Amino acid sequence: MISASIISFVLDKIQHLAPGLVYVLVAFLVFGEAALFVGFVIPGETSVIVAGFVASQGRVNIVVLCALVVLAAIIGDSVGYAIGSRFGHKMFTLPLIRSRRASLERALETLQRRGPTYVFLGRFTAFLRAVMPGLAGMSKMHYRRFLIANALGGFTWGIGFTLLGYYAGNALTKIEKQASWIGIIVLIAVVAAFITAHVLKKRRESAEGL
Repeated sequence: MISASIISFVLDKIQHLAPGLVYVLVAFLVFGEAALFVGFVIPGETSVIVAGFVASQGRVNIVVLCALVVLAAIIGDSVGYAIGSRFGHKMFTLPLIRSRRASLERALETLQRRGPTYVFLGRFTAFLRAVMPGLAGMSKMHYRRFLIANALGGFTWGIGFTLLGYYAGNALTKIEKQASWIGIIVLIAVVAAFITAHVLKKRRESAEGL
């Protein structure tokens, strides 16, 4: 399960990287979430929110960041789709996935019934975001249908979570200019607790397969 220490680690590393490396790292984590199953370790939305926060400090361009996140999400999911289409049920033998086979089979059955709708909605759940593209490939869903749903989900998710971090950072900057240090510490603690609770919830959903 992801802990606050991992979030702090990601935040610390991204904040101290050169702007170009921020783009590369975030794009890689988002791309790898489904293509390399990185999402089982660090949900892509964690790095996206943190990068949005960094953008609010003027260290990276928010427009470029949004574009990269969306593209990385769409391309990474397309790679995941190709892996699922090519290797099919061999995915179930991977150590990261084997223990969740029952959840994957239920998700595959639902995917076969709901198709693109499930692909779109899956983008907003940590577990499904990591495995949905592969399952779509396994189900032999037509790639054009998958791509449209995937692109819509990637666009909505990518821009939404990037701007969430960006505007949270801007709000914190404004408050810093007007509030006392005690107020700032309290605010940071609340924000950290909110992010931690959000990530833990996603991990619980991942464990349950929903």
